[in-house]
Amino acid sequence: MRLSQSLIPTLKEVPAEAQIASHRLMLRAGLVRQTAAGIYAWLPAGLRVLNNIADIVREEQDAAGAQEVLMPTIQPATLWQESGRYEDYGREMLRIRDRHERDLLYGPTNEEMITDLYRQSIRSYKELPQIAYHIQWKFRDEVRPRFGVMRGREFLMKDAYSFDMDYESAVVSYRRMMLAYMRTFQRLGVKAIPMVADTGPIGGELSHEFIILAPTGESQVFYDAAFEELDYSAANFDIASRDDLGRFFETMTNNYAATEDKHDLEAWEQVGADRRREGRGIEVGHIFYFGTKYSAAMNFAVTGADGQKANPEMGSYGIGVSRMVGALIEASHDETGIIWPDSVAPFKAGILNLKQGDATTDAMCETIYARLRKVALYDDRTERAGVKFADADLMGHPWQIIVGPRGAAAGRVELKRRATGEREELTIEDALARVGA
Repeated sequence: MRLSQSLIPTLKEVPAEAQIASHRLMLRAGLVRQTAAGIYAWLPAGLRVLNNIADIVREEQDAAGAQEVLMPTIQPATLWQESGRYEDYGREMLRIRDRHERDLLYGPTNEEMITDLYRQSIRSYKELPQIAYHIQWKFRDEVRPRFGVMRGREFLMKDAYSFDMDYESAVVSYRRMMLAYMRTFQRLGVKAIPMVADTGPIGGELSHEFIILAPTGESQVFYDAAFEELDYSAANFDIASRDDLGRFFETMTNNYAATEDKHDLEAWEQVGADRRREGRGIEVGHIFYFGTKYSAAMNFAVTGADGQKANPEMGSYGIGVSRMVGALIEASHDETGIIWPDSVAPFKAGILNLKQGDATTDAMCETIYARLRKVALYDDRTERAGVKFADADLMGHPWQIIVGPRGAAAGRVELKRRATGEREELTIEDALARVGA
């Protein structure tokens, strides 16, 4: 993409309405623009980040055996009336009435709809277990939407739902999704800690929220250093093995991790002093087992091996995809701008032409751009070098390929790593190899 022809409107000034770093930087870097309170349009660079995150989430869900579906944003009120949640949900639900006076709603979540889809199709225990997921926009009419995409009214979410014949199988599905989540967050370039969360009236201990570490996080967290040392993508745990999932879950739950509201000082003292870690965290995902709450309420039953009807055991598993964009920035930025993890950056590299109009410099930039066209942003504007450097740091390209007339004449470029600030002069081929082209 050529910056001179792109809808990437960077800002020098800090927007007055932005209270946290991610909101400020998303506006300044031209990722989003607000269209209404808590509702944002995603511009080209922001959409690339959103899609990169969704792709990683999707790949790990598929690897865990989940099936992708796509449910509509508008749902009939009758489904929520069946479950008993229509009146209970409160004013966060956006209720709509169509021209035929039928009550509809803009879905804030999809437990009812997925239960309805499965009860129309699944009849026997032989067809279970199953997990289905989709990545779809949700709407919750927050009283005070704030902090940009971190707490907006419209948001992109991956929500998955498991169906099992019995509790023991439901636990396996729960553990499988937890491992998928840990692998997802690792690939997104952040440290995530699963922490026991409230289960509400259902009871039990099968509810975990996933916290990523960020200095500006919304809650204080305490955890064992073991979480920093685990490689979830390694072959240590087979996601298809019940035994391996049991070992994985034991590892996750035996190491101490708690938010400040659940912090247990006595248990914390049992963690070695050299292994105690504290910090701030942002919730980016939540998994929850709720048994037959929806299948029973909505009369979804299948025939068991004994010939008797039974309501499937269910769980739900959410990741805030659009919230994740803001959380990643909160976890990785400096005073000059965003520092994207390589896996989600909108552009792998920025090509900075320091003397637009110089034949040698232009030719070298075009050569590099031809090789990196799909993954690079070519700053071909007739701006001063300082403006280009500032915008490249603001937008957070993992690599900057800097081309000036002196280097171009010698057949060399300067390569800068955004995360460390390290620079070195290289040939074009060496620079492209380092970037991974």
